[in-house]
Amino acid sequence: MKRDRFRALSDKSLRVAVLAGGPGSEREVSLRSGRAAHKALCEAGFPAELVIIDAALPEPFDYDAAFLALHGRFGEDGTLQKILEDRHIPYTGSPSDASFNAFDKILSKSLFIAHAVPTAGFTTVGKGDDQFARASAAAEVGFPLVIKPAREGSSVGVSVVRDRSELGAAFDSAFRYDSRVLVEEFIPGRELTVGVLEGRALPLIEMRPKREFFDFEAKYVDTGTEYLIRPELPEIVERSVAAAAVAAHRSLRCEHFSRVDVIYNEKRGPMVLEVNTLPGLTERSLLPKAAGAAGLGYADLCETMLRLALKRASAFRTRKAARG
Repeated sequence: MKRDRFRALSDKSLRVAVLAGGPGSEREVSLRSGRAAHKALCEAGFPAELVIIDAALPEPFDYDAAFLALHGRFGEDGTLQKILEDRHIPYTGSPSDASFNAFDKILSKSLFIAHAVPTAGFTTVGKGDDQFARASAAAEVGFPLVIKPAREGSSVGVSVVRDRSELGAAFDSAFRYDSRVLVEEFIPGRELTVGVLEGRALPLIEMRPKREFFDFEAKYVDTGTEYLIRPELPEIVERSVAAAAVAAHRSLRCEHFSRVDVIYNEKRGPMVLEVNTLPGLTERSLLPKAAGAAGLGYADLCETMLRLALKRASAFRTRKAARG
């Protein structure tokens, strides 16, 4: 008799693949996330295996569930999620359409605007656009501004541009990672992140990098970056930031968990930057810090993620049976 991959989580007999790696620029971060999650699940008693992938699933893929610890292209943009959906293999995180929505910053910001989620003004430039179009886009947004690739994560290829002399290098950096880039209004303020778990905001975290902004180096290399859990904010501000984060999560149709990056500007309030559907799970990562502040330890967080994946799969199976 074929084993039921949707059996109760409590029996801890599921074969779980912790998928890490991927083909993108965040591969090394993903490997660190995967190793940490794998260790936590094994210590919790699950027969988990760490499976390192590039841009395809290994064959055969005989696992009952997939714990996704990938970041960037293939793993976070909906591609892998669609493959697993087609194979009816439950996985952690948001479904393929929401993952696609969140990973494309142009699409996600358009959805923010459509759902009245506060976000910075922006325009877009394509790789084939000439220097006049690039300069016009910058003039439309105004200095200072931010240039970033449309489909990339961990602040890879992102530049803060103070004047026209910096535009060329910033566009070159962004176009190394995508053929479309955002030219976005620079919003000064406090850099905050909000973990969203099962539709609710976790305690806020403020990032205080020693660098110009919370870039890749500040996130993963610079030990001087400060993280303030439950920073001192007026209650009304804290609630507005949390509400904006949850609204952003919902506007993209995300499920189960995400991490929403927000700038709080005293005059304009919270401004959502982006939604991360598969946030980092390294020892420096922010979602585990926020969950810990809410009383949910790292291993419990990983188990919760897996439980939510199986709950979704079980609901799908029930609906399918009801339709006959």
